[in-house]
Amino acid sequence: MEDARIWEFEESLWTGDAEHYRELIDDECLMVLPEEPFVFSGEQAIAAVQDTPRWSEVTFSHQQVARPQEGLIVIAYKAEAHRDDTGYVAYCTTTMRRLEHDVWRVVQHQQTVPLTKA
Repeated sequence: MEDARIWEFEESLWTGDAEHYRELIDDECLMVLPEEPFVFSGEQAIAAVQDTPRWSEVTFSHQQVARPQEGLIVIAYKAEAHRDDTGYVAYCTTTMRRLEHDVWRVVQHQQTVPLTKA
């Protein structure tokens, strides 16, 4: 997958509806998110997203792409997301694997919220 498509794919996970999210998350996916229970399996993550309003906008910076082997992509980035009056910032990683030509699924995702200084 070309870099531009990778970032379009990732953006769609932040802004797409729950059904779109379900299509792109592998059943074996593991996630670490900054909310309890913190460690989620694929079905748990999908269920959590179904009950969460989607982001209306997200921008990425500090973007990095690695391709450690054929059919495997790892990305790292800073996300800044917004909806209504709510904003969110996290440093993230996502690992995607190719199932077949042009069919990719997320097998790992994590979000780290930066610590704020008081």
